[in-house]
Amino acid sequence: MKRPHLIYILLISVFYNCSYVNEDDLTEDIIIDDIVNYQDNIKSIIDNNCIFCHNNPPVNGAPMPLITYDNVKDAIENRGLISRISSTDVGFGMPFGGPRLPQNLIDLVIQWETEGLTEN
Repeated sequence: MKRPHLIYILLISVFYNCSYVNEDDLTEDIIIDDIVNYQDNIKSIIDNNCIFCHNNPPVNGAPMPLITYDNVKDAIENRGLISRISSTDVGFGMPFGGPRLPQNLIDLVIQWETEGLTEN
């Protein structure tokens, strides 16, 4: 008789302790007090999300590398990088074939462009 009560109590404690986490909890706005720069803010976004295709040499059909500041700056100024990462079109957006970047990271790249694409 004690065993069913024990299982019941265990199940209740497991369900009671579960919490709901949504994407907004993971994509809070990033507030930068200083000017956004490549070295401190943008390089890690590119390295974590783009470098696996945009390496040197590029792979998987990527048209150019994004491994240096000059590569990324050129991609923003001349190759539509912001429109690609901002796109909700599955066939056009980046990273290709993967989930769209979180909006807070896209906003940071846009802020970097707006503030003049500072290196460091």
